[in-house]
Amino acid sequence: MTVAVSVNGVEISDRAVDAEVQYHPAASLTEARRAAVQALVIRELLLQEAGRLGVREPDPLEPSGDLRETSEEGLIRTVLARAVRTPDPDEAACRRYYENNRAKFRSPDLFEAAHILFVADPEDEEALARARDACERTLAELTADPNRFAELAKEHSACPSAAQGGNLGQVGRGQTAPEFETFLFALEPGQICPVPVKTRFGFHVLRLDRRIEGRQLPFEHAKDRIAEYLRDRVWHTAVRQYLTLLVGEADIRGIDLAGATSPLVQ
Repeated sequence: MTVAVSVNGVEISDRAVDAEVQYHPAASLTEARRAAVQALVIRELLLQEAGRLGVREPDPLEPSGDLRETSEEGLIRTVLARAVRTPDPDEAACRRYYENNRAKFRSPDLFEAAHILFVADPEDEEALARARDACERTLAELTADPNRFAELAKEHSACPSAAQGGNLGQVGRGQTAPEFETFLFALEPGQICPVPVKTRFGFHVLRLDRRIEGRQLPFEHAKDRIAEYLRDRVWHTAVRQYLTLLVGEADIRGIDLAGATSPLVQ
């Protein structure tokens, strides 16, 4: 660094930055070091605030499993807990959030599906061509007689589901390859996809057997989770405002702290 970084006259050493940088992965070492310096400056600022407020020992931790913290982290936690007070969200606020975000509070859609897999290495063009040809031939057979799906799955599929006639059971979003989902979710129940579906595994003949729509969860089942989310969001906003105030009152040299947050508030 060409300019020493300091907080109210206390310098942040290069050795401290070197030790901190591992906790701030970034696209480049320059970005990682900058994030490390920001975290160390905010940490030093809060530790100085602990001294100003006379906080010598951390407040006791609430029971929370295996949570551990260093002495400095405990002092910072205590400063933030004493300085940042936020109201609990009332039921009206929770209900407004629920009504404005109803899609977040429903059980996931489920899809009962079956497939026939023709496996191929995605880097092997000849294997891919063979798999696609076999998939297209199987699709042609199924066009003539869709009832042969289980038979053809047992005969051709390279997936363990072949033993069950290609039946995959119930799957939800995120449980299969993205390309597989794109086609699966566009099918109507009972429909066989008219084209081979390519994934990293090879080519699939795909059939949707049943779509099970998710259910809307009642407010009563979601309100505790909503209250926790709103409480956390308000607290983080208040902490950022508190840190902005501390930064504005401090003599910080060698770095711009715009957008920086506490190392304990990510």
